[in-house]
Amino acid sequence: MIKHLGLNTDFSKKELKAAFGQELEFDKDLFQYSSYKTGGKTRLFILAKTVDKLTHVVQTANNLEIPVFIIGGGTNLLISDNGFNGLIIKVNIKGIKLKSETIIECYAGESLMGLVNFATENSLTGIEFAGGIWGTVGGAIFGNAGAYGGEMKDIIIELTLIDRKGIMKTVTPDYCGFDYRDSNLKRTGDIIISALFQLKKGNKQEIKKRVEEILKIRKEKHPLEGNSAGCFFKNIPDPKEKFGKLSAGKLLEEIGAKGLSVGGAKVYEKHANMIVNTGNATSKDIRQLADILKEKVYQKFGIKLEEEVIQVGEF
Repeated sequence: MIKHLGLNTDFSKKELKAAFGQELEFDKDLFQYSSYKTGGKTRLFILAKTVDKLTHVVQTANNLEIPVFIIGGGTNLLISDNGFNGLIIKVNIKGIKLKSETIIECYAGESLMGLVNFATENSLTGIEFAGGIWGTVGGAIFGNAGAYGGEMKDIIIELTLIDRKGIMKTVTPDYCGFDYRDSNLKRTGDIIISALFQLKKGNKQEIKKRVEEILKIRKEKHPLEGNSAGCFFKNIPDPKEKFGKLSAGKLLEEIGAKGLSVGGAKVYEKHANMIVNTGNATSKDIRQLADILKEKVYQKFGIKLEEEVIQVGEF
């Protein structure tokens, strides 16, 4: 019997397989779905490759009152060592095409870099800022990913979503309430299926050159060794700063963050706002190191850093 899932009644594995489908997996290791390569098991796991499958799984989980967490590329997650006491759905719906000369339709399971490359090949400019950002398109929209003055919200004109009851809807960006590294999707629980991106015609070679420049900068700053989720903390809104943000990395560098460690978790030597798993870190190590960094910044600057990385499960 599967217990402690917040269900009204207990269900056997056979009954759950019958309800969700034969793709349902039990006690699935989650470390493989996190760029940190840490985390425990989830009680239930399913890979949703089609819209119909995703809809069915979401509706079933809602009917059975099973807690659900959605993951994409796992590049911005810190998964508890205790795992997740519910159902993890990995959205793996793929597809990308031109809807018009300047509009791309892209499904949530595509890699963000795949979208950048597709735009480049079609001489479309406006998404170069996303070059080298890890993860899926769905995850990037969910967290309004961005860099170098650009954000996902700047280029989205329409989204197709599924709510937690499995009802599909098409919305405008206003519905999502996009903000800096944030969206209302984090609170509504809506799941991204696909989006339309409005770009502009440009010179293919110039677009390619800009993407390559950004990739080179990222290669110099981001860890090639060790496992990381990129920047751990959000930058701080400040109109006086470049792009309107005070760098969290700058504050962390000033408190001597580089090289600090807890267990197998260590602040990257080249970027003070990145924590890496040097090989044997636990999620607890990473969380404890992040808490130390937050406290040091608060004590010196009176600024409370806010996580960009999303926690899954109990810590």
